[in-house]
Amino acid sequence: MAVPETERVTPLDAGALPAMIAAAAERIAPWIRHTPLDPSPYFSEITGAEVYVKLENLQHTGSFKLRGACNRLLTLDEAQRARGIVAASSGNHGAALAYAMQRLGMHGVIFVPEGTAKPKVDAIRRAGAELEFFGSDGVETENHARAFARDRGLCYVSPYNDPEVIAGQGTCGREIAEDLPEVDAVFVAVGGGGLISGIAGWLKAHNPRTQIVSCQPAASAVMTHSIEAGRILDLPSEPTLSDGTAGGIEQGAITFELVRALVDDYVTVSEDEIVTAMRGFIDAHHMLLEGGAGVALAGLVATGRRHAGQRVAAVICGGNIGRDTLGRVI
Repeated sequence: MAVPETERVTPLDAGALPAMIAAAAERIAPWIRHTPLDPSPYFSEITGAEVYVKLENLQHTGSFKLRGACNRLLTLDEAQRARGIVAASSGNHGAALAYAMQRLGMHGVIFVPEGTAKPKVDAIRRAGAELEFFGSDGVETENHARAFARDRGLCYVSPYNDPEVIAGQGTCGREIAEDLPEVDAVFVAVGGGGLISGIAGWLKAHNPRTQIVSCQPAASAVMTHSIEAGRILDLPSEPTLSDGTAGGIEQGAITFELVRALVDDYVTVSEDEIVTAMRGFIDAHHMLLEGGAGVALAGLVATGRRHAGQRVAAVICGGNIGRDTLGRVI
């Protein structure tokens, strides 16, 4: 189902992102954590690069999504806040919004696809947001949530198709640049493209030579195939450990043009490669990560020799993994 013309988001010029990200960083600073950018001797040895890992798994709510959620809510006017929020999420965006709404004294309903990982569902409920299941694919859930919000006059907060959400996610790139100014390449897991658009929007403006690498599971590489085709495709997704990046992309999503303009390379990885990367991270860094973070690491391992001798970063986008999934990994 396409997004109605009246609901489409105005395209965002990549040149506007740095100023928006700088404003977002100041706005959300009291609400989010500047996460560590740690060296990774393990992945450095495998790739020959000087590898750093951006630990968004240590962010409040366990993922980068809190950045965009906070920025979007803090830019709403009082009337919008009072009416309430609607969102669609595979889990992390919903948990981030629920957390932020609780602290800002707001209320809302989060729609998640059937089969969403239990830890992510539990996190949304613990934060006090109303939760509803709908659909089996992210785009189906998003379209339903948009219609629900429109019919009730509520504010819909997209997980990626929103300039202020993208600007919030871009603060992750700003922190990478602060902590590693001479970074040569950054590996980012991609679903709808909000995180990589924001990161690339900041890094490319400050050092155009920095390579931005999109990483997706081969089982659900909608953005990669859409870029190849020159348009957003409606493609099925197979099951993947990277549930946070799985599913389709809204027609007309502003992230598509941003990704096409700002991203340098596209890597797809198998489920076996994701598992191997996740095991390596757990053993070497002694902390948990979710499938999407494993995708970024697997993409790094698959192409790392191209970056031998360079300084590179991989974004560990989240750590919200269920015990059953973790059992399959280890």
